[in-house]
Amino acid sequence: MGLIMEFKYNRILIVGCGGAGKSTLAREMGDKFNIPVIHLDKLHWLPNWIERPDSEFYTLLEKELEKPRWIIDGNYTRTFEWRLQYADLCIFLDYPIDLCLTSIDCRVKMYSGKSRPDMTEGCIERADDEFVEWINNYSKNVRPKLLEILNKSSVPYFIFNSRKQTAEWLNQFN
Repeated sequence: MGLIMEFKYNRILIVGCGGAGKSTLAREMGDKFNIPVIHLDKLHWLPNWIERPDSEFYTLLEKELEKPRWIIDGNYTRTFEWRLQYADLCIFLDYPIDLCLTSIDCRVKMYSGKSRPDMTEGCIERADDEFVEWINNYSKNVRPKLLEILNKSSVPYFIFNSRKQTAEWLNQFN
């Protein structure tokens, strides 16, 4: 039997492509370690997919960042460096794009006609062409920026390339 490690992190960021499972991992970790979960999508979107004004979004995010314990899932590259200043761990789900697209397809079917739990009520689940294109271009447009910011920061981070690898890491903790 392997050594079970103690979980020592209190402010965790989870980033990765759409469909990688950021919100699912955040909920699993929140339940396992009794840490509140904040979904950036809930802070960003108003009902009917209306974007919250940046000033309001930043105010809401700042209130969350100042709390002593949290898990925040979501990319929002424009706030990533700022969020890292508060974090003591970042998890990057660096999964294959095909897996992410398949997961998005499953998610759209699962939540057909309703809002998913990690999204603002009134944002009916969808995968429009713009979102699919964003996922397809993630490795080229978003991933390098996130990695550059991570590498410049002093925050420890883990990059996981498969769900199995992520689960094995998580299962080593009490």
